Amino acid sequence: MKTIKDMDLSGKRVFFRVDFNVPLDEHQNITDDSRIRAVLPTLEYALDHNAKLIIASHMGRPKGKVVPVLSLSPVAKRLGRLLKKEVIIAKDCIGSEIKALVNKMKRGDVVLLENLRFHSEEQKNDDAFARALAELCDVYINDAFAVSHRTNASVVAITKFVPVSGAGFLLQRELDYFKKAMADPQRPVVAIVGGAKVSSKIGALENMLRYVDKLIIGGAMANTFLKSIGYDLGKSKVEIDLIEVAASVLRKAAESGIKLYLPVDAVVASHFDARAEIKIVPMQEIPQNWMALDIGPATSLLYSQVLYDAKTIIWNGPMGAFEMDAFSRGTFAMAHSVANSYALSIVGGGDTDVAVHKSGETDRITYISTGGGAFLALLEGKTLPAVAALNA
Repeated sequence: MKTIKDMDLSGKRVFFRVDFNVPLDEHQNITDDSRIRAVLPTLEYALDHNAKLIIASHMGRPKGKVVPVLSLSPVAKRLGRLLKKEVIIAKDCIGSEIKALVNKMKRGDVVLLENLRFHSEEQKNDDAFARALAELCDVYINDAFAVSHRTNASVVAITKFVPVSGAGFLLQRELDYFKKAMADPQRPVVAIVGGAKVSSKIGALENMLRYVDKLIIGGAMANTFLKSIGYDLGKSKVEIDLIEVAASVLRKAAESGIKLYLPVDAVVASHFDARAEIKIVPMQEIPQNWMALDIGPATSLLYSQVLYDAKTIIWNGPMGAFEMDAFSRGTFAMAHSVANSYALSIVGGGDTDVAVHKSGETDRITYISTGGGAFLALLEGKTLPAVAALNA
Protein backbone atom coordinates (compact mmCIF):
# COMPACT_ATOMS: atom_id res chain seq x y z
CA MET A 1 0.00 0.00 0.00
CA LYS A 2 1.41 3.37 -1.02
CA THR A 3 1.43 6.20 1.50
CA ILE A 4 1.49 9.97 1.13
CA LYS A 5 5.29 9.89 1.46
CA ASP A 6 5.51 7.89 -1.78
CA MET A 7 3.70 10.63 -3.75
CA ASP A 8 4.93 13.65 -5.67
CA LEU A 9 2.59 16.34 -4.31
CA SER A 10 4.19 19.54 -5.60
CA GLY A 11 1.63 21.58 -7.53
CA LYS A 12 -0.78 18.62 -7.55
CA ARG A 13 -4.48 18.65 -6.67
CA VAL A 14 -4.60 16.24 -3.74
CA PHE A 15 -7.98 14.84 -2.65
CA PHE A 16 -8.07 13.94 1.07
CA ARG A 17 -10.90 11.73 2.34
CA VAL A 18 -11.00 12.41 6.09
CA ASP A 19 -13.51 11.90 8.90
CA PHE A 20 -14.70 15.31 10.10
CA ASN A 21 -17.96 13.91 11.48
CA VAL A 22 -17.50 15.91 14.70
CA PRO A 23 -20.11 16.52 17.44
CA LEU A 24 -21.94 19.87 17.33
CA ASP A 25 -24.09 21.60 19.97
CA GLU A 26 -27.45 23.26 19.27
CA HIS A 27 -25.65 26.43 18.13
CA GLN A 28 -23.52 24.58 15.55
CA ASN A 29 -20.41 24.90 17.72
CA ILE A 30 -17.93 22.00 17.60
CA THR A 31 -17.74 20.38 21.05
CA ASP A 32 -14.80 18.04 20.30
CA ASP A 33 -12.34 18.65 17.45
CA SER A 34 -10.06 15.65 18.05
CA ARG A 35 -11.01 14.10 14.67
CA ILE A 36 -9.88 17.27 12.92
CA ARG A 37 -6.63 17.44 14.90
CA ALA A 38 -5.93 13.75 14.14
CA VAL A 39 -5.37 14.47 10.42
CA LEU A 40 -3.42 17.73 10.79
CA PRO A 41 -0.01 15.98 10.33
CA THR A 42 -1.17 14.64 6.94
CA LEU A 43 -2.60 17.98 5.79
CA GLU A 44 0.43 19.93 7.02
CA TYR A 45 2.78 17.52 5.20
CA ALA A 46 0.87 18.21 1.97
CA LEU A 47 1.05 21.98 2.53
CA ASP A 48 4.79 21.72 3.19
CA HIS A 49 5.11 19.97 -0.19
CA ASN A 50 3.24 22.71 -2.09
CA ALA A 51 0.08 20.74 -2.80
CA LYS A 52 -3.42 22.04 -3.50
CA LEU A 53 -5.66 20.50 -0.81
CA ILE A 54 -9.18 19.29 -1.62
CA ILE A 55 -10.71 17.84 1.55
CA ALA A 56 -13.86 15.70 1.70
CA SER A 57 -15.87 14.25 4.58
CA HIS A 58 -19.37 13.29 5.61
CA MET A 59 -21.30 14.69 8.57
CA GLY A 60 -24.14 12.85 10.30
CA ARG A 61 -26.85 10.96 8.40
CA PRO A 62 -28.62 13.28 5.97
CA LYS A 63 -29.76 10.27 3.88
CA GLY A 64 -28.97 11.79 0.50
CA LYS A 65 -30.72 15.12 1.14
CA VAL A 66 -29.28 18.59 1.80
CA VAL A 67 -29.69 19.16 5.54
CA PRO A 68 -28.33 22.64 6.46
CA VAL A 69 -27.55 21.73 10.10
CA LEU A 70 -25.25 18.98 8.78
CA SER A 71 -23.18 21.38 6.66
CA LEU A 72 -19.40 21.25 7.08
CA SER A 73 -19.22 25.07 7.42
CA PRO A 74 -18.35 24.94 11.17
CA VAL A 75 -15.56 22.49 10.34
CA ALA A 76 -14.10 24.85 7.71
CA LYS A 77 -13.81 27.60 10.33
CA ARG A 78 -12.14 25.34 12.91
CA LEU A 79 -9.81 23.77 10.34
CA GLY A 80 -8.78 27.23 9.15
CA ARG A 81 -7.92 28.22 12.71
CA LEU A 82 -5.88 25.04 13.26
CA LEU A 83 -4.01 25.26 9.95
CA LYS A 84 -3.66 29.06 10.27
CA LYS A 85 -4.92 29.32 6.69
CA GLU A 86 -8.11 30.29 4.91
CA VAL A 87 -10.25 27.22 4.21
CA ILE A 88 -12.82 27.75 1.45
CA ILE A 89 -16.08 25.81 1.97
CA ALA A 90 -17.50 24.62 -1.36
CA LYS A 91 -21.26 24.70 -2.00
CA ASP A 92 -21.27 21.04 -3.04
CA CYS A 93 -18.78 18.21 -3.60
CA ILE A 94 -19.30 17.59 -7.34
CA GLY A 95 -20.46 19.56 -10.37
CA SER A 96 -19.16 22.16 -12.83
CA GLU A 97 -19.07 24.94 -10.23
CA ILE A 98 -16.86 22.82 -7.94
CA LYS A 99 -14.60 21.87 -10.87
CA ALA A 100 -14.15 25.57 -11.70
CA LEU A 101 -13.33 26.34 -8.05
CA VAL A 102 -10.71 23.57 -7.93
CA ASN A 103 -9.16 24.59 -11.26
CA LYS A 104 -8.53 28.11 -9.90
CA MET A 105 -6.61 26.78 -6.86
CA LYS A 106 -3.01 27.79 -6.30
CA ARG A 107 -0.33 25.84 -4.38
CA GLY A 108 -1.13 25.92 -0.66
CA ASP A 109 -4.86 26.61 -1.17
CA VAL A 110 -7.34 24.57 0.89
CA VAL A 111 -10.92 23.75 -0.21
CA LEU A 112 -13.32 21.76 1.97
CA LEU A 113 -16.06 20.10 -0.08
CA GLU A 114 -19.60 20.07 1.28
CA ASN A 115 -21.01 16.96 3.04
CA LEU A 116 -20.54 13.90 0.80
CA ARG A 117 -23.68 12.29 2.19
CA PHE A 118 -25.87 15.06 0.78
CA HIS A 119 -25.65 12.71 -2.24
CA SER A 120 -27.20 9.25 -1.73
CA GLU A 121 -24.70 7.85 -4.27
CA GLU A 122 -21.90 8.17 -1.68
CA GLN A 123 -23.22 5.33 0.49
CA LYS A 124 -24.23 3.30 -2.58
CA ASN A 125 -20.57 3.22 -3.73
CA ASP A 126 -21.79 4.63 -7.04
CA ASP A 127 -19.22 4.65 -9.86
CA ALA A 128 -20.50 7.80 -11.56
CA PHE A 129 -20.35 9.77 -8.28
CA ALA A 130 -16.88 8.38 -7.54
CA ARG A 131 -15.69 9.35 -11.03
CA ALA A 132 -17.00 12.90 -10.52
CA LEU A 133 -14.99 13.15 -7.27
CA ALA A 134 -11.90 11.67 -8.92
CA GLU A 135 -12.02 14.28 -11.71
CA LEU A 136 -11.17 16.92 -9.10
CA CYS A 137 -7.72 15.53 -8.31
CA ASP A 138 -4.33 14.20 -9.42
CA VAL A 139 -3.64 12.29 -6.18
CA TYR A 140 -6.06 10.57 -3.75
CA ILE A 141 -5.24 10.08 -0.06
CA ASN A 142 -7.45 8.14 2.36
CA ASP A 143 -6.97 9.31 5.94
CA ALA A 144 -10.44 8.31 7.15
CA PHE A 145 -9.89 5.12 9.16
CA ALA A 146 -13.27 5.53 10.90
CA VAL A 147 -15.18 4.97 7.62
CA SER A 148 -12.75 2.51 6.01
CA HIS A 149 -15.00 -0.43 6.98
CA ARG A 150 -17.76 1.00 4.78
CA THR A 151 -18.10 0.40 1.04
CA ASN A 152 -18.65 4.06 0.14
CA ALA A 153 -17.82 5.84 -3.11
CA SER A 154 -15.29 8.21 -1.54
CA VAL A 155 -13.22 5.41 0.01
CA VAL A 156 -13.68 2.45 -2.36
CA ALA A 157 -15.00 3.21 -5.88
CA ILE A 158 -12.95 6.41 -6.22
CA THR A 159 -9.68 4.43 -6.24
CA LYS A 160 -10.64 2.99 -9.66
CA PHE A 161 -10.69 6.42 -11.27
CA VAL A 162 -7.82 8.39 -9.69
CA PRO A 163 -4.32 8.40 -11.25
CA VAL A 164 -2.62 7.45 -7.97
CA SER A 165 -3.90 6.65 -4.47
CA GLY A 166 -2.47 5.96 -1.02
CA ALA A 167 -2.87 6.23 2.75
CA GLY A 168 -2.42 9.25 4.98
CA PHE A 169 -0.47 9.20 8.24
CA LEU A 170 -3.56 8.54 10.41
CA LEU A 171 -4.77 5.51 8.44
CA GLN A 172 -1.23 4.15 8.33
CA ARG A 173 -0.80 4.63 12.10
CA GLU A 174 -4.12 2.91 12.90
CA LEU A 175 -3.16 -0.14 10.84
CA ASP A 176 0.39 -0.23 12.22
CA TYR A 177 -0.79 -0.20 15.84
CA PHE A 178 -3.34 -2.90 15.17
CA LYS A 179 -0.65 -5.04 13.55
CA LYS A 180 1.53 -4.59 16.66
CA ALA A 181 -1.36 -5.73 18.85
CA MET A 182 -2.57 -8.72 16.84
CA ALA A 183 -0.08 -9.89 14.20
CA ASP A 184 3.18 -9.67 16.15
CA PRO A 185 2.34 -8.73 19.76
CA GLN A 186 4.41 -8.74 22.93
CA ARG A 187 2.85 -11.31 25.26
CA PRO A 188 0.81 -11.75 27.39
CA VAL A 189 -1.95 -10.19 25.26
CA VAL A 190 -5.07 -9.21 27.23
CA ALA A 191 -8.30 -8.26 25.45
CA ILE A 192 -10.97 -6.34 27.36
CA VAL A 193 -14.39 -6.54 25.74
CA GLY A 194 -17.39 -4.69 27.15
CA GLY A 195 -20.53 -2.96 25.96
CA ALA A 196 -24.18 -3.79 25.91
CA LYS A 197 -24.53 -6.67 23.46
CA VAL A 198 -22.85 -9.99 22.77
CA SER A 199 -24.49 -9.85 19.31
CA SER A 200 -22.39 -6.85 18.24
CA LYS A 201 -19.12 -8.36 19.51
CA ILE A 202 -19.46 -12.08 18.82
CA GLY A 203 -17.31 -11.98 15.66
CA ALA A 204 -14.58 -10.09 17.51
CA LEU A 205 -14.70 -12.45 20.50
CA GLU A 206 -14.42 -15.58 18.37
CA ASN A 207 -11.56 -14.13 16.30
CA MET A 208 -9.62 -12.88 19.33
CA LEU A 209 -9.59 -16.36 20.85
CA ARG A 210 -6.93 -17.12 18.20
CA TYR A 211 -4.62 -14.35 19.43
CA VAL A 212 -5.05 -13.48 23.11
CA ASP A 213 -3.75 -15.03 26.31
CA LYS A 214 -6.41 -13.54 28.60
CA LEU A 215 -9.92 -12.25 27.93
CA ILE A 216 -11.80 -9.90 30.27
CA ILE A 217 -15.55 -9.46 29.73
CA GLY A 218 -17.60 -6.64 31.23
CA GLY A 219 -20.64 -4.49 30.55
CA ALA A 220 -24.16 -5.81 30.04
CA MET A 221 -22.82 -8.45 27.64
CA ALA A 222 -21.21 -10.21 30.63
CA ASN A 223 -24.73 -11.01 31.88
CA THR A 224 -25.34 -13.35 28.93
CA PHE A 225 -22.11 -15.22 29.73
CA LEU A 226 -23.03 -15.47 33.43
CA LYS A 227 -26.54 -16.70 32.52
CA SER A 228 -24.97 -19.44 30.39
CA ILE A 229 -23.27 -20.88 33.49
CA GLY A 230 -26.41 -20.79 35.62
CA TYR A 231 -26.46 -17.40 37.38
CA ASP A 232 -29.79 -15.80 38.26
CA LEU A 233 -29.37 -12.15 37.28
CA GLY A 234 -32.71 -10.66 38.32
CA LYS A 235 -33.92 -8.10 35.77
CA SER A 236 -30.47 -7.59 34.25
CA LYS A 237 -30.22 -7.33 30.47
CA VAL A 238 -29.58 -10.78 28.97
CA GLU A 239 -29.63 -11.82 25.29
CA ILE A 240 -31.53 -15.07 25.70
CA ASP A 241 -30.99 -16.15 22.08
CA LEU A 242 -27.20 -15.86 22.51
CA ILE A 243 -26.78 -17.88 25.70
CA GLU A 244 -25.57 -20.91 23.70
CA VAL A 245 -23.14 -18.72 21.74
CA ALA A 246 -21.73 -17.33 25.00
CA ALA A 247 -21.37 -20.88 26.36
CA SER A 248 -19.52 -21.83 23.17
CA VAL A 249 -17.04 -18.93 23.63
CA LEU A 250 -16.40 -20.08 27.22
CA ARG A 251 -15.78 -23.65 26.01
CA LYS A 252 -13.41 -22.57 23.22
CA ALA A 253 -11.45 -20.37 25.62
CA ALA A 254 -11.05 -23.26 28.06
CA GLU A 255 -9.99 -25.64 25.27
CA SER A 256 -7.41 -23.11 24.02
CA GLY A 257 -5.98 -22.50 27.49
CA ILE A 258 -7.13 -18.85 27.46
CA LYS A 259 -7.93 -17.42 30.88
CA LEU A 260 -11.37 -15.81 30.66
CA TYR A 261 -12.61 -13.50 33.41
CA LEU A 262 -16.21 -12.55 34.24
CA PRO A 263 -17.51 -10.11 36.89
CA VAL A 264 -17.66 -11.40 40.48
CA ASP A 265 -19.75 -8.53 41.85
CA ALA A 266 -21.95 -5.77 40.47
CA VAL A 267 -23.44 -2.37 41.13
CA VAL A 268 -27.18 -3.05 40.95
CA ALA A 269 -30.24 -0.81 40.90
CA SER A 270 -33.98 -1.32 41.18
CA HIS A 271 -34.38 0.43 37.80
CA PHE A 272 -32.24 2.25 35.24
CA ASP A 273 -32.31 5.76 36.65
CA ALA A 274 -29.70 8.08 38.15
CA ARG A 275 -31.94 8.52 41.23
CA ALA A 276 -32.63 4.81 41.74
CA GLU A 277 -31.54 3.03 44.91
CA ILE A 278 -28.25 1.21 44.30
CA LYS A 279 -26.16 -1.37 46.12
CA ILE A 280 -23.12 -3.58 45.56
CA VAL A 281 -23.68 -7.33 45.66
CA PRO A 282 -21.85 -10.54 44.64
CA MET A 283 -23.10 -11.81 41.24
CA GLN A 284 -24.83 -14.72 42.99
CA GLU A 285 -26.92 -12.34 45.12
CA ILE A 286 -28.58 -9.97 42.64
CA PRO A 287 -32.12 -9.36 44.01
CA GLN A 288 -34.99 -10.70 41.92
CA ASN A 289 -36.27 -7.37 40.59
CA TRP A 290 -32.93 -5.55 40.36
CA MET A 291 -30.46 -5.18 37.49
CA ALA A 292 -26.67 -5.13 37.18
CA LEU A 293 -25.52 -1.81 35.66
CA ASP A 294 -21.77 -1.77 36.39
CA ILE A 295 -18.99 -4.07 37.59
CA GLY A 296 -18.38 -3.82 41.34
CA PRO A 297 -15.18 -2.93 43.25
CA ALA A 298 -14.08 -6.57 43.73
CA THR A 299 -14.30 -7.09 39.96
CA SER A 300 -12.35 -3.87 39.34
CA LEU A 301 -9.61 -5.11 41.67
CA LEU A 302 -9.59 -8.55 40.01
CA TYR A 303 -9.33 -7.03 36.53
CA SER A 304 -6.49 -4.70 37.57
CA GLN A 305 -4.57 -7.76 38.83
CA VAL A 306 -5.21 -9.56 35.52
CA LEU A 307 -3.61 -6.61 33.72
CA TYR A 308 -0.56 -6.48 35.99
CA ASP A 309 1.77 -8.58 33.81
CA ALA A 310 0.20 -7.68 30.44
CA LYS A 311 2.52 -6.59 27.64
CA THR A 312 -0.28 -5.78 25.14
CA ILE A 313 -3.82 -4.63 25.98
CA ILE A 314 -6.69 -4.18 23.52
CA TRP A 315 -9.86 -2.60 24.94
CA ASN A 316 -13.24 -2.21 23.25
CA GLY A 317 -16.43 -1.42 25.17
CA PRO A 318 -17.27 0.05 28.62
CA MET A 319 -17.78 -1.96 31.82
CA GLY A 320 -21.22 -0.51 32.60
CA ALA A 321 -23.69 2.31 31.91
CA PHE A 322 -20.88 4.85 32.46
CA GLU A 323 -22.91 7.78 31.10
CA MET A 324 -24.66 7.85 34.51
CA ASP A 325 -22.33 8.78 37.37
CA ALA A 326 -23.65 6.05 39.68
CA PHE A 327 -22.64 3.38 37.15
CA SER A 328 -19.37 4.89 35.86
CA ARG A 329 -16.85 3.75 38.46
CA GLY A 330 -16.14 0.35 36.91
CA THR A 331 -15.32 1.81 33.51
CA PHE A 332 -13.18 4.58 35.01
CA ALA A 333 -11.37 2.06 37.23
CA MET A 334 -10.60 0.03 34.10
CA ALA A 335 -9.26 3.17 32.38
CA HIS A 336 -6.96 3.84 35.35
CA SER A 337 -5.79 0.20 35.40
CA VAL A 338 -5.00 0.22 31.67
CA ALA A 339 -3.21 3.57 32.03
CA ASN A 340 -1.17 2.28 35.00
CA SER A 341 -0.05 -0.86 33.17
CA TYR A 342 3.35 -1.22 31.52
CA ALA A 343 1.71 -2.59 28.37
CA LEU A 344 1.24 -1.28 24.87
CA SER A 345 -2.42 -0.23 25.23
CA ILE A 346 -4.82 0.28 22.32
CA VAL A 347 -8.35 1.53 22.93
CA GLY A 348 -11.08 1.57 20.27
CA GLY A 349 -14.79 2.25 20.00
CA GLY A 350 -16.74 5.47 20.45
CA ASP A 351 -18.01 4.79 23.98
CA THR A 352 -14.62 3.55 25.19
CA ASP A 353 -12.91 6.59 23.69
CA VAL A 354 -15.36 8.92 25.51
CA ALA A 355 -14.86 7.02 28.78
CA VAL A 356 -11.05 7.30 28.57
CA HIS A 357 -11.31 11.05 27.93
CA LYS A 358 -13.72 11.46 30.87
CA SER A 359 -11.38 9.51 33.14
CA GLY A 360 -8.53 11.93 32.38
CA GLU A 361 -6.21 9.11 31.30
CA THR A 362 -5.90 9.95 27.59
CA ASP A 363 -2.20 10.81 27.76
CA ARG A 364 -1.25 7.52 29.41
CA ILE A 365 -2.91 5.23 26.85
CA THR A 366 -0.51 4.25 24.04
CA TYR A 367 -3.05 4.68 21.25
CA ILE A 368 -6.71 5.67 21.06
CA SER A 369 -8.27 4.63 17.76
CA THR A 370 -10.41 7.12 15.84
CA GLY A 371 -12.74 4.39 14.55
CA GLY A 372 -15.44 2.40 16.33
CA GLY A 373 -16.90 0.19 13.59
CA ALA A 374 -13.59 -0.01 11.73
CA PHE A 375 -11.73 -1.01 14.91
CA LEU A 376 -14.34 -3.71 15.61
CA ALA A 377 -14.09 -4.97 12.01
CA LEU A 378 -10.32 -5.42 12.47
CA LEU A 379 -10.94 -7.26 15.76
CA GLU A 380 -13.25 -9.58 13.81
CA GLY A 381 -10.37 -10.36 11.45
CA LYS A 382 -11.97 -8.63 8.47
CA THR A 383 -10.16 -6.75 5.72
CA LEU A 384 -11.40 -3.16 5.55
CA PRO A 385 -12.90 -2.48 2.07
CA ALA A 386 -11.16 0.91 1.80
CA VAL A 387 -7.77 -0.62 2.66
CA ALA A 388 -8.33 -3.42 0.14
CA ALA A 389 -9.12 -0.74 -2.48
CA LEU A 390 -5.80 1.03 -1.80
CA ASN A 391 -3.97 -2.29 -2.11
CA ALA A 392 -5.70 -3.27 -5.37
